[in-house]
Amino acid sequence: MAKAKKTSKKTAAKKPAKKSKPAAKTAKKKQGDGTPGSPWQLTTPPGSSTFIGYRDESADPPALVCKVGSTTLAYQLRCIADLHAMLVAHGDWMPLGGADEQKPAADGTVEAWGRSPSNPVGGWYGTKNGFRGRFGVYVPPVLEQLGLAEVTHDAKNNKMRAR
Repeated sequence: MAKAKKTSKKTAAKKPAKKSKPAAKTAKKKQGDGTPGSPWQLTTPPGSSTFIGYRDESADPPALVCKVGSTTLAYQLRCIADLHAMLVAHGDWMPLGGADEQKPAADGTVEAWGRSPSNPVGGWYGTKNGFRGRFGVYVPPVLEQLGLAEVTHDAKNNKMRAR
């Protein structure tokens, strides 16, 4: 008669450790206060690039400055309030778009609105010729940081809506 092989606790198959689920999401910790000396540390909606943003009240007109590496983009500061008001009126999710100044913006996107003759400034919010585009990439994270909007963070086709 063959003896049954005993298995000890040490040789028994180990179950993989359960991954703990994160606690309920907490509010995003604000870094910086949006001034040149203490800028916001921001990330583009797909999470592919980081940049800093701050208000420059001394610029003419006052500006929202976004620095991405060595590139500086500036948009009229009023774009924050104007975009929020437009999103409230829109009432639903809106695609971000995001295109360089030299490329056309897709209709119905935040990018298209940021350069449209029918927006409150009658055209481009960007203040530096040649660097007026990418409104739909760099301004939405600012509204999200300020708690004025929700932004999706997918690899492509991100959108936003007012809070």
